[in-house]
Amino acid sequence: MNSHDTDAIDVVDAPGAPRTGRSRPRLYPNVVPRVHRLEHAYVNCYLIEESGALTIVDTAHPGTWRVVQRAIEALGRQVTDVRACVLTHAHFDHLGFAHRAMKEWGVPVIAHEEERYIAAHPYRYAHENPRAIYPLKHPKAVPALAAMVRAGALGVRGIEGITRMEPGEMLDVPGHPTVVFTPGHTFGHCALYLPYADAVLSGDALVTYNPYTAGTGCQIVSGAATADSGQALESLSLLAETGAGVVLPGHGDPWRGGSAQAVDLARAAGRS
Repeated sequence: MNSHDTDAIDVVDAPGAPRTGRSRPRLYPNVVPRVHRLEHAYVNCYLIEESGALTIVDTAHPGTWRVVQRAIEALGRQVTDVRACVLTHAHFDHLGFAHRAMKEWGVPVIAHEEERYIAAHPYRYAHENPRAIYPLKHPKAVPALAAMVRAGALGVRGIEGITRMEPGEMLDVPGHPTVVFTPGHTFGHCALYLPYADAVLSGDALVTYNPYTAGTGCQIVSGAATADSGQALESLSLLAETGAGVVLPGHGDPWRGGSAQAVDLARAAGRS
């Protein structure tokens, strides 16, 4: 592992500064109130803060383990302040350090029941299209895929014993997000709505950067990693129904034009 990626982070004070894809991890404090975005190797994880305690949403890459600890320190917190990890879904690039968080921090990893199998077997997941064709069709995406590999994407450990969350539930974790069931990318994919922040963490139900094509703008992820693109497009309506002013995606920069407009754009972009 490159120590440049694991031992240092840049703290970016301007919440809207778009710098997706740079080589060093970046922490964007308070992209919305009490939500901090940590970007590492083209994947976002989020730290939600409440009363001095933290929830981590999506656990990115194995190499993000040391990065997230630097981020917690930069926020003036300690790893003992982490109360839970919540997964929007259990694909390998969002499961990266979940095993270590469970074992070394003793925190629960919370996800929809339909994610249990993928969480245990991170590389066995449904997808519509062959993955190998995408680097050939979209060579601009190769740097993103290479960065993920360097961050440990090929060495993710599965986990057993996830804590189940239910659609519509308000989670009893810092930030108290409401679970929005948005299947399609995976069959148990969930977004997390934060009414107090006027924001929805969309995971990979809607992204602003597609690591399989290097395309930017609001869209669903390519069929190389999406189980059912038709269902994913249908689930976008549930993101729009939140009425959130800000969409915080699993890949790419925040969208601040409102969830309804983000959904319209993603539907117009369609499948890839």
